[in-house]
Amino acid sequence: MADQLTVRLPPQVSRALRAASRRMQLKRSDVVRLALSAFLGTPTANGRPMDRVRSLIGSLESGLPDLAERHRTYIVKALRRGR
Repeated sequence: MADQLTVRLPPQVSRALRAASRRMQLKRSDVVRLALSAFLGTPTANGRPMDRVRSLIGSLESGLPDLAERHRTYIVKALRRGR
C-alpha cells in the first residue's frame, strides 16, 4: 500500500466494523478499504471473488430440479457427450 492513515473510531462504529470483519472473513483494514472505495466511487479489485458475484448467486436456473443431489450423474453424462 502506498499510504497509511490512522483513524479514531467511536465505540459503536468500531463494534460494527469488527462484526462486519468477522461476517465477511476479512481483516478490518480490508473492510475499511472496501467501504472507502464504495463511498468514493472508486473501483476496487480487493476482496474475495465471491463478493464480486454475490448478486449473481442463485440467479441462474439450470432446468434440473435435482442438480445439487445428482451433480455427479450430470457431469459424467456431459463428459460422455463431449461437452
